[in-house]
Order: sequence, then structure tokens, then C-alpha cells
Amino acid sequence: MGIPADFQLRAIADLMDAMNGNKREIILKSCTGSGKTIILTFFMDEYLKCFEKTVFIWLTPGKGELELQSKGKMDKYIHGAQTKTLADVMTTGFEANDICFINWETLNKKNNNALKEGEYANFIEHIEKAFNNGLSFKIIVDESHEGDTIKGKEIIQYFQTEKIIRASATPKNYTDATWIIVPEAEVIAAELIKKVLIINESVKQGDEVVDQIDYLLTKALEKQRSLYASYVSRGALVNPLIVVQLPNKNDVLLDGVERWFASKEITYENGLLAVRLAERHENIIGIEEPTAKPIAIIIKQAIATGWDCPRAHILVKLRDHMSETFEIQTIGRIRRMPEGKHYNEPHLDSCYLYTLDEKFTESVKLSLGKGALEAANLQLKESLKAVKLVCEQVSGISFSRDQRQILQTIYTYFKKHYKIDARTVENKKRLEANGFLISNYVRQYVTEENRVISAGDRSSYKNLKMTYIQAPINTTIHGREYHHIVGEISLRVGLKYEHLNAIFRRLFVRNTGKKPSINQILLLENREFYAFVLNNRELLKNAVRNAASEITDQMQLEFNALSDKTTIKDFWFPRECLFTYDATEKSQKLFSKNVYEGYFSSAAPRSSSEKKFEKYCETATSVEWVYKNGDKGAEFFSIVYEDAYGKARVFFPDYVISINGEIWIIETKGGFDKYGNSEDIDKFSQRKFTVLKSYIDKNKLKGGFIRQDKKSDELCICMEEYSDDVSSASWLLLNDVIT
Repeated sequence: MGIPADFQLRAIADLMDAMNGNKREIILKSCTGSGKTIILTFFMDEYLKCFEKTVFIWLTPGKGELELQSKGKMDKYIHGAQTKTLADVMTTGFEANDICFINWETLNKKNNNALKEGEYANFIEHIEKAFNNGLSFKIIVDESHEGDTIKGKEIIQYFQTEKIIRASATPKNYTDATWIIVPEAEVIAAELIKKVLIINESVKQGDEVVDQIDYLLTKALEKQRSLYASYVSRGALVNPLIVVQLPNKNDVLLDGVERWFASKEITYENGLLAVRLAERHENIIGIEEPTAKPIAIIIKQAIATGWDCPRAHILVKLRDHMSETFEIQTIGRIRRMPEGKHYNEPHLDSCYLYTLDEKFTESVKLSLGKGALEAANLQLKESLKAVKLVCEQVSGISFSRDQRQILQTIYTYFKKHYKIDARTVENKKRLEANGFLISNYVRQYVTEENRVISAGDRSSYKNLKMTYIQAPINTTIHGREYHHIVGEISLRVGLKYEHLNAIFRRLFVRNTGKKPSINQILLLENREFYAFVLNNRELLKNAVRNAASEITDQMQLEFNALSDKTTIKDFWFPRECLFTYDATEKSQKLFSKNVYEGYFSSAAPRSSSEKKFEKYCETATSVEWVYKNGDKGAEFFSIVYEDAYGKARVFFPDYVISINGEIWIIETKGGFDKYGNSEDIDKFSQRKFTVLKSYIDKNKLKGGFIRQDKKSDELCICMEEYSDDVSSASWLLLNDVIT
């Protein structure tokens, strides 16, 4: 069974949280290619471990096949999962822990593929029988933007569910719902989708276009051949695919596209051309395979939901005089990485759109924001090709983490923030003074509507009027809830359930017949311990999560241990850079000090701190050149550090610059507001600073962290000792250091 990526684990934990919240609707917004099915299947598996009298109903849109595709993925990812189709339900009914994949259309009596009248009644009887057996239903609506219909709402009502999860890349604007949004940047960082969409590469402004088919398809075919050559040179078995999208009702354009491809000896007959229309499929079987023969496929506006072809790389959008609805799903078809990894070559890690449809282009930019930019290939200046640095990367060797170190880290966090010590009786008072509830009972809150909420979930309902009751511990019921909470917290920090369970017991549970350990915080009996975790869920979650970023006395030992987890290699600036920029910015000033020829001030995406720093460097007389580092990828400069739990992480400093012949490494962070409060959201900033300082000292370089002080509107630099207080002596005006 594969392990979900970190961002997927966070989404799973967020879903588990939301199931305990007060909102019926839960919206999972995650871009095409982010693995929504993986997130949801692992979530359901985790949820069913805790609430075994549950049945999940997974509803899919379209004319069929998507439900089978989703079921197949769950069978693949979760071995032994109790998955069913509608046909299985009609035979055996619903059972505890079932996950039933059903297509909307099969439950629509007016549809040609509908259940017959008697079968439909039988389906309702199966639901009623499930209720009689004490089962409850939870609903997942996949591609929910297509399933929010009157008929869909009627179907959901049959299941009398308290929770509906709606998953989509483009969900509708639900106001009374819990939203879980997967940041696209994290999906890119996990190398599941391409880094950027390039619009109209090599299309020159002012080009006179007589025939859009010839003009755009020529550009696309040239790009396809270039990409194919790059894959071959890397030994990657991938045949990049061109997707040609036509307006829905324009057979004239379809005929013109087919004739153009035929003139290039790309036809249906020789297998190089495919078509997928509602009434016509040719050369479709196996087209998603990396080395499939077709190099182009023709589709219309409404491409089939769930059609996944990771080798699709180029989209040609043809236009006519009719207005059409923009569908972000179409762009999603060309964003997946064909082998689930980046190649560290800008053109292979990008996807391409060619179109003369200005409204479509604007819609793409509006939807993708900084993910849809103009681009140009820039060349490294000849004089800087010899600049070399030492780059650190995490080695591919798997290391088991030291549970004692994790235990000590969490204990130290409690000691620092709650002032606990070896006196367990005093610790109880101190924790209670900081909001912890220590009791033999599980505290539950009751809303005015008589809904019961556990104490650990109270923060999700802070706007509701509630009274509380105390319920005695039930080891069966509360044991499952304990497992759920510890599993959820361990997901947040990438620990194994059994490790965190053992650590919690070492910290808080009395070990009969033995003296308290050196890291003992409380001496709880087993039932008290269950109540402690259930009552203090949010406080414990925050403690474990925040402890990972703490600076400890073990930092030097951690640095020494890092050598085994680090691979050292030489780093040179990439010879070519795919430069992305925002052509709509008013200022398009050429930055002559950048290491690449043709670098403009409209470079994007950039944070406000990065833009301000780049402008500063351009005017500073002592700055000779500036290199903007990438955020992820083996082709960029990186330094390895550890979190407090011993997990090796990679840090990509933002800039490498030369000042009076000396190389500096610079990281920019969120600034300080006009009141001096920190706007830096990176919990690991202090650890990154410490490892950057160590790297700089070891390699005889200079550098530090730069942040903007909004009160004075000045950039400040921290070079020696990290502080989160801009007024401290650690922060100097950049003007006084770099002139």
C-alpha cells in the first residue's frame, strides 16, 4: 500500500476533523491531479477503523465507468477494503464498513440506464434495512460541481446522512459548509502536477493569423516533437499528447483539424490520431498509457468526467464565434506528470496552451492565477557559468526515527510552555491552569438542539450556546475515539500511530509497580488517560505539531546526525531558465543584475518581500549579480535540516547573490506589521536560520534572513542570532549592510 504525500495526509486529517464539526456539508477543493481519490480512500479507511457501524456511499457523475475507476483505485490502495457496486448492493444489501460506489444515472428512474421500478423499490428497502441494523450512512459526492441537481438532492435524502463530503477542483460556492482547500503549490511540490501552464509560447504579438488551425497546430506539433526528443534523451518512455479542443457544435472545424493532421500523415488509420466525441471514439483504448501511439486527440468542449491521461501535455483551444463556458477541468487534463515526478527540466515540467481565444485565456489566468503565466527561455550569462556551490540533498536511505528523541522533544515542549517539572501533582495544577481538563469523565457539551459534542471538539462550536455534562468512560466506545484522535494527531506530524500511542502513555500514564520515568508528566490510570486525550484533543494536537519546530538543546547533535541523511553534490546555476512573468503588470523593467539575460521586474510568482528585495538589489551598487533559486527540485540549490522529531527536510534559500566578490545566501520571509508583530507563518524559520548559519560558516560565505519592517517600510537583515522581534539588535537595516 502506497503512503500518501504530506499534503494528502493533512487533507485526511482535516476531513477527520470536519466529521466532528458542526457543519453537515464538507467541501474538499483540490485541483485535478492532486489525488482526491487517494485522499478520500485513505480517509474512509481511517474513519471506518473508528466508527464501524458506518456505510460510505460514493456518488459519481457521468454516463458510467467513473464509479468503477474509483472503486478500482480503492481496491488497489486499501487491501481488503469492503467495496461494492450498485449491483453488489442489490444482491447483498448494505453491511457495516461497506464503501459503495454508485453512479448518479443508475438511480435516476427517468434515465435509460435506470433501475427498473421494482428494483428501485428494492434499493430503498435495502436502505431501510440498514437503518434497522443500526447502520449510518456518510455520503461522498465526487466531481460535485456536476452532481448538485434536484434529482441528486432527492437521492441523498434517502440516506438521511449527517455528513456530505463534496469533492471537486471547482466546487460551487457553499456558504454553510466546512471548506478543506488543498494548496496547489503543495501538489506541485509533491511533483504530481506540472509546475506552470505556459500560454502561447513563441506566439509573437502582432502575428497575422489567416488560418488559426494551421497556425496553432503547427506550434503545438513543434512543441510535441521537442518534448518527445527531451523524453528520449532522458531515457523516459513517454509520448507527449496534444489535446485539440473544439467548440461543441462546429463540424466545420472538426473537418479542418482532421485534414490538417492528415497533411502531416497523422491519421486515424495509422493510429497517430484519436478522437473522443459523444458519438464517436477512435484509437481511445489504451491512449492513457505513457507510450501509446496517438500523438494527438480531438475532443469537444465537455470532455468526459474522470478521463485521465497523464501524458497529455499540450492543449490547443480552437474558437468560433459562439460564446462557451470555460471549464478548468479541461486545463487539468494536461497538468498531471506522466510518471508522477518532475524531471528538473523546465519545459518538461510545464504544460502548454495555444489559443487565439482571448476570453478563454483570461478565464485560465483568473482560475489559475500565478499558475498560468507568460514564459520565455532565458540563458545563463556566460561569465557566471563557473560559479559553484555545495548543495545538500536528503539521501534516499530510509532511517527509523528515534522514539526517545520524539518523547524528549514533546516533554521539553510541555516543560517550556506549561512549566511542568518532576512533580506530577504540581503538573496537574499547571496543566489545568492552562486549559487542560483532567477528570475521570469525558466532558460532553450539549447544544440547544440537544446535539452532543465532545470537549475536544468544542472549539469548532464556539459560537453556539452549550451546557456540559459528564459521561463515564466506556472503554469500547471511547477506546475507538481515542484511536481516532491519536491517529489523527500522528497523521499531522508524520509519526506512526503505535509510536505516538506509546509516547503518550510514557508521558501521562502510571506504570504500575515502577517509579515514574524521568519524562513523566502525569500519573493517570488507564480510564483517566482515555478521558484526558478525549477532553484535550486540540491542546494535545497543537502541542505535538508545534513541538516539531522547536529549537532544542540537541541541535548540535542533530547537525552531526544529519551527515548520514545528506547527499552532497556540486551545484551550478542551471544553464537555461524557464522564466515566467506577469505580462499584465505595468512595470516591465529589465533587471540587468540577474544571472539570466532578459529577466524582468514582472517575474512571477513572487512574494512582496521577494519583489522588494529584487528591486533593492538592482539599485545597490555593491551587488554584482542575483540568482533567484527555485522552491523545489533537485536542479535547485538546497540545504538539509531536521525537525525536532528527527525527520530530514530540505530547505531552498530564496537567493544567491554576489556582493563585492563575496557570495551571500539570502532567505526572505514574511515581514513585521506596523505594530512590530511577526507576519512569518513558517514554524520552521528558526530551525532554517540555524542550519543556514551553520552552512554559511562552514563554507566561508555570508548571508541571512531578510524581512520587511512595515512600520519604517525598510528591509531588515538578521545574520548572527535569530529573533522574532524586529526591534532587537539581531535585525539590522539592509541599507547599513548592503549598499
